[in-house]
Amino acid sequence: MFADILRRLAAPEPEQLSDPDARVALGALLVRIAKADGEYAAIEVKTIDQILSARYGIGADEATALRKECEQLEAEAPDTVRFTRAIKDAVVHDDRVAVVSDLWKLVMADGVRDDEEDSIMRMVTSLLGITDQESHKARQQVT
Repeated sequence: MFADILRRLAAPEPEQLSDPDARVALGALLVRIAKADGEYAAIEVKTIDQILSARYGIGADEATALRKECEQLEAEAPDTVRFTRAIKDAVVHDDRVAVVSDLWKLVMADGVRDDEEDSIMRMVTSLLGITDQESHKARQQVT
């Protein structure tokens, strides 16, 4: 399953992902951001589950199962630059803006915003085709 998603994301002209595949790809990006500072804390895991539950209207058990799939895809995904660029090409803009808001929720979950997280957020939002203004607005809405 993940090999197919990764193959489609890495294609020269990625096709738009189906909803289930987009869920896993965007969730994998959440996992990657959570791991950016070298820790994958319980509060981050809990926040990812909450984001997935709210975003997709699923229960806690389904969100946990989805996060576990996302963790597997994240572990197999290429470097952040290629992975994020591929998501940009395969996911519509409005969904990417909403994901940036979720990424900020995740970054702020532990109450500490460190340099590694700021750096990866700047890179990821740019690679997703999200403007600094859109990212700033998303961050303000979660803080």
